[in-house]
Amino acid sequence: MSSTAKGRLAGVIGWPVGHSRSPQLHGHWLARYRIDGAYVPMAVAPKRLEAALRGLAALGFRGCNVTVPHKEAAMALVDELDPLARRIAAVNTIVARDDGSLFGTNTDGFGFLANLQAGAPVWSAGSGPAVVVGAGGAARAVIVALTDAGAPEIRLANRTRARAETLAAELGGPVTVVDWADRAAALDGAALLVNTTTEGMVGRPALDLPLDALPADALVNDIVYVPLETPLLAAARARGNPVVDGVGMLLHQARPGFEAWFGMAPVVDAALRAAVLGVG
Repeated sequence: MSSTAKGRLAGVIGWPVGHSRSPQLHGHWLARYRIDGAYVPMAVAPKRLEAALRGLAALGFRGCNVTVPHKEAAMALVDELDPLARRIAAVNTIVARDDGSLFGTNTDGFGFLANLQAGAPVWSAGSGPAVVVGAGGAARAVIVALTDAGAPEIRLANRTRARAETLAAELGGPVTVVDWADRAAALDGAALLVNTTTEGMVGRPALDLPLDALPADALVNDIVYVPLETPLLAAARARGNPVVDGVGMLLHQARPGFEAWFGMAPVVDAALRAAVLGVG
């Protein structure tokens, strides 16, 4: 990745920001497509977020990604908010327009669906009921994406039922809240199972979810990608279910922003996965 004074600039804003893999991701694309530009990490404290966003255009930035803890706060700071971002209740991608105005959107749902479609081409949202575990921000993006893609039923299970009920009421659509005690039974007849919690991540316990009732042809996805094969995915694979890991969601959600900032529609492939995961 190299940039001249005429190069296009973008970056990621967070607090802290060192954990973000977006610089490796976008840096790989910049090098691959020989683009005169740079993508930089920017540590911005919450109290300085507005000043940072308002300074993007003046500094020559075409926009930025927004990561924790700024995704919700950024909604109120952009000049135009994509209706999709409003439904997801978070902004993760900002485009700085030529007139200095800021457009905010959310590409997490796009990344989620693109990852499933790439990893399991025969699957479609209309194939049957989906079971979503967890009721946080990631679950919101997943549910919005599945609803818009035509999922006939979404069964939402969360340890705290009240949180799941709040989410279901806010999003509407074909969402049914399932008691945590009934989570295993909710897998009966499902075409898709998605874990949106951090259970199974390195340092966290495995997701407590017996798969006995899950149809053998149901697709299983875990948005966790450290490790790539979580205990949930390993258990699903062992019983013959098709599985899709979580790193693809990270990679695909970056595509719309990169195209908006750098003028090139990038490709997600094995080389990109290796660059982001630090292997090879």
